[in-house]
Amino acid sequence: MRFGVYLPTFAWPDPGFEHAARVKAFARKAEELGFDALWTAEHFLVAPGLYGTVWMSPLLCLAHAASVTTRIRLATGLLIVPYYHPVTLAREIQTLWQLSAGRFVLGVGPGWDQHEFETLGMKLGERGRRTDEIVAALRRLLTEPDVSIAGRYYRFEHVSIEPLLPRFPETWVGGGSKVPTTLSPDKPHIAPAVLARILGADGWLARGSGTQQMVKDDMKAIRAHLRANGRDPGTLRYGHINFTHLVDTTDREHALRIQRPVFERVMGTHRTFEQLQQSYFLGTTAEIVERIRDLEAAGIQDLVLGSCADDLDQLERFASEIVARFKTA
Repeated sequence: MRFGVYLPTFAWPDPGFEHAARVKAFARKAEELGFDALWTAEHFLVAPGLYGTVWMSPLLCLAHAASVTTRIRLATGLLIVPYYHPVTLAREIQTLWQLSAGRFVLGVGPGWDQHEFETLGMKLGERGRRTDEIVAALRRLLTEPDVSIAGRYYRFEHVSIEPLLPRFPETWVGGGSKVPTTLSPDKPHIAPAVLARILGADGWLARGSGTQQMVKDDMKAIRAHLRANGRDPGTLRYGHINFTHLVDTTDREHALRIQRPVFERVMGTHRTFEQLQQSYFLGTTAEIVERIRDLEAAGIQDLVLGSCADDLDQLERFASEIVARFKTA
């Protein structure tokens, strides 16, 4: 198994410049501790009740991290692709690829927050088609000279993003089952459009807002879909993002009392704390390790651990209390 971590790019109401320094320190420490990748989230508008926070620009934050690291991979997890124009996004990816010496990993998703789409003048119902059209355009823009596109949403002629990349970035597709809420349109099953998108990807990233069983069921559905379409399921990497906060107790109820305000600051309060426990890595460290072992046995190969703050102590504990218990790639 490979372990990555979420870069704590939270846009707190009053972050101060110290937060930017902590993001850099977090990136350095993650590389020092041997984590495989730094991943960044994306949601740019406050969603009352939906999240307790929003996140800073994922590509800019990865450039920030690239400036203080040399080995660790830099991944979007996930970039909400419909929020961008394919030509400007191609330039940003090409730039980040160069700045990071080819360490960039492109994780993509269609998004789900209706207010964000409306703010950008788009319909939520277009998100999947826009995502697929943009990714197809990016594949050409980053590897071919003189690209012309006449798509449903984007049209341009004779565009060259130079210098071209030697290959298209490693690509991960996010999505899957989600515990239903009234504030999100996503369903408790993996969508056919996500399955289709995964066919052309290098990896799949299961969302953190499903249950343990949903993640395992989604893996089964993906493997079956790959086989049915002539692709060996072993050629795809299977990953999962989840948040946690480790505490010094072997008593579950005590752990949950400490974890609850920490989680609700990030996750908001539209879901009950019981719902959060269904999805996220809550409880004692021993329980969290067992959940990860269960996911590994089911086929998860990449695990991305998210901290609920820019806490270097938590990062070090991730390495010593979780990663150290697993054989890593």
